[in-house]
Amino acid sequence: MKYRCKMCDYIYDEEEMGKEFSLLEDFDCPMCHAPKNLFVAINEEEELETSKRIFKKAILFSDDNKGVEKDDAKCIDCGICKATCISKCGLNFGEDTSKCLECGQCIITCPTNALRPKRHIERVKKAMSEGKTMVCYTSPAIRVSIGEVFGYAPGTFLQGKLIGLLRKLGFQYVLDTTFGADLTIMEEATELKERLENNGVLPMFTSCCPAWVKYAETYYSDLLPHLSTCKSPIGMEGEIVKHYFSKKMNILEDELFTVAITPCTAKKFELQREEIPGTDAVITVSELADWVKEEQLSFDDIEESQFDSLLGEGSGAGVIFGNTGGVAEAALRSLYYFMTGEDYQESHLNFSSVRGYDNVKEATITIEGRDIKVAIVHKISAIKDILEDVKNGVSPYQFIEVMNCQGGCVGGGGQPKYPEGMEKITKEKRIEGLYQRDKETTVKAAYQNPDIQRLYDEFLTSPGSELAHHYLHTSYHKRG
Repeated sequence: MKYRCKMCDYIYDEEEMGKEFSLLEDFDCPMCHAPKNLFVAINEEEELETSKRIFKKAILFSDDNKGVEKDDAKCIDCGICKATCISKCGLNFGEDTSKCLECGQCIITCPTNALRPKRHIERVKKAMSEGKTMVCYTSPAIRVSIGEVFGYAPGTFLQGKLIGLLRKLGFQYVLDTTFGADLTIMEEATELKERLENNGVLPMFTSCCPAWVKYAETYYSDLLPHLSTCKSPIGMEGEIVKHYFSKKMNILEDELFTVAITPCTAKKFELQREEIPGTDAVITVSELADWVKEEQLSFDDIEESQFDSLLGEGSGAGVIFGNTGGVAEAALRSLYYFMTGEDYQESHLNFSSVRGYDNVKEATITIEGRDIKVAIVHKISAIKDILEDVKNGVSPYQFIEVMNCQGGCVGGGGQPKYPEGMEKITKEKRIEGLYQRDKETTVKAAYQNPDIQRLYDEFLTSPGSELAHHYLHTSYHKRG
């Protein structure tokens, strides 16, 4: 049976909640706090009518939105989602729902949990029940956020427990998307070097954030030649798992099911792109937390584990991909080596100006007597002036990192919600956790990663090769 609040239309579903409405004591509506006596029993026809309410303040979501889904029954039409989209993304797309970036920032600020990442858990469970060989790969940013759901402080680095948890849930192989980040850097730094030395299209934008890529395709399609052609770390990881890892492990490709564990709802959109195959499902941190609760697992009791050795952990540079400024810093560590032939040392390059929480940061890095001016932008609403300068041919930069979410991937729409008033502090703690891991890691740059070296020796031949372009690069197209 279902009961509807007469004040805000919130629906209490006995089957979903696991308790009869009549047995609830001291119950108030979780949306508007109306007392229990203002709820009425409803039938399916009335529920359907409730779900067709006209919303004047809330964002409109189409059913085919790949990243975000909405429960209209829980929506109180407060308009916070639209205000978030305007302030974080600079967008107010009205009824043209195809222009939604699917970034999920509205999920984080929704006060009633009417918005959530589009669930992929059922398709993963189905693959498990069919006996597929389950392979997952974990993004850097989630190992400093997953603990928040289970009472740990923001920024607590819980890589071992995360891996153990994924094995407990049924994944035979647990890999590290940080390896994919290193692979992205090998290709991206090579591409930047070629553009710098051969009068290529500059500035070059990063392309690892799918919400930013969709924004460029939708609103600034004339600037698409400026985007790096590199796929995202997850895009590269999926390809290498399907075409290299599977052969090394003697797994038939059609027996393989690949899952990205990520902080990002827009990755669900990315996996639908024909240009970026390889990943079969995306599970966000908040979905993973729901799955753990559904299985009634105790996170504290999970035994720590390690990544599988093939496509194992990445470099410190790959780890900091998860925060704003990390992609640019990682790329420049390897670019220094590619341009000088010398190993990167911290004394060579000062990255302090690309770190921090300012929405737009810039730095000038000198390599071999050449000044390379870099910009870092996080929060897509802050990038318009930079894009207009590029469009008008007056940009002073050669390399521009863009991340849709404030703080970078640590602030993704699939991350755990932070307490009210704690957004900046929570994200800064997550960032601090990633930089601390980088500090503790001996392999600091992508080109130093022995697994990366082996992949090129055994399969891709060299960064920027024909094979590398076939598997690791992509193209973009105008949308809308």
